[in-house]
Amino acid sequence: METIPVALERSEGVGYVIPLGAVNLVTVVAARGMVGCGAFDVAALDAFGYPAARVRPSRGTSIATVDDLLDGTIREANAAAGKLGVREGMSGKEALDLLS
Repeated sequence: METIPVALERSEGVGYVIPLGAVNLVTVVAARGMVGCGAFDVAALDAFGYPAARVRPSRGTSIATVDDLLDGTIREANAAAGKLGVREGMSGKEALDLLS
């Protein structure tokens, strides 16, 4: 597992890249929530009131790095993240700044 500090608007987030064979599980955790690759079930996290969103890649076929996640486009945000302003269509970085 690789851990990467991520500078956000109001705080520092922590990026995680976990190799799973041919793919990586990628997320950045901020002070008030997280943004992850498509493997995350943001609806399940909403059941715990945890703000979460997932991204689709802006280029290529998958999210493989933290940079891919930051550049990606939010494709789903749960209700808890929506209350903090996270919306479909914004970049992963924009969403994380709202969650910082």
